[in-house]
Amino acid sequence: MKYTVITGASSGIGYETALAFASKGKNLILTARREEKLKKLKEEIHKINDEVNVEIHLADLSINHEVYDLYESLKEYSIETWINNAGFGNFDSVGDQNLKKIESMLRLNNEALTILSTLYVRDYSDVEGAQLINVSSGGGYTVVADAVTYCATKFFVSAFTEGLAQELQSKGAQLKAKVLAPAATETEFAERSLDVESFSYNESVPQYHTAKEMADFMMDLYDSDQVVGIVDGQSYEFNLRRPIYPYADRSRNSDS
Repeated sequence: MKYTVITGASSGIGYETALAFASKGKNLILTARREEKLKKLKEEIHKINDEVNVEIHLADLSINHEVYDLYESLKEYSIETWINNAGFGNFDSVGDQNLKKIESMLRLNNEALTILSTLYVRDYSDVEGAQLINVSSGGGYTVVADAVTYCATKFFVSAFTEGLAQELQSKGAQLKAKVLAPAATETEFAERSLDVESFSYNESVPQYHTAKEMADFMMDLYDSDQVVGIVDGQSYEFNLRRPIYPYADRSRNSDS
């Protein structure tokens, strides 16, 4: 029995992606911090397809030992797709940002994603059909004012994943690495980024996608042979693309 792992599945893009994969009959391992929301998601999944097996694993991925513990707890499962969706943002100038929040954001957006990606690559690089999808952002390709540090974390995600995709390809690995880069999306992202209790996208954002629309884009990326799925920040059209960052293959550039 094969599974799809989705981190940060309790809300937003992760939540809707779980529903999308369930509609394709995929068994799911869902992880987040909030158990009640994951239980609600499991109920919604079984309304779509009661034959889908859903496993819930609680973890705070901003804590490194919980990252390792999560992966170790999933060793018994056969994982055909791993989606690193967990993450959060911050809107402040660098001089004004809360460093405790920034430390947590760096651990979640970058450290946890890198650890989980690395462990998955070690175990599944030669497994046919395996996919690793990391969720970045349009802010992983364009620096946004008053979100410099957040964008930097997503530049890392984009560059790391694109580079990994090309590294795997150069080695003839079966595993495919891909990166999804949303633009503004109606989720809990704004509340946590701005540290507010509520946020109206209709009133404050001129253009955005719903989490369900982004989950549909996720499925387009999953079904494609491309590495990057990115929302154009001007037109808000979704495009599937080859890697965007330059990649220097040392084996091709060496004198030997």
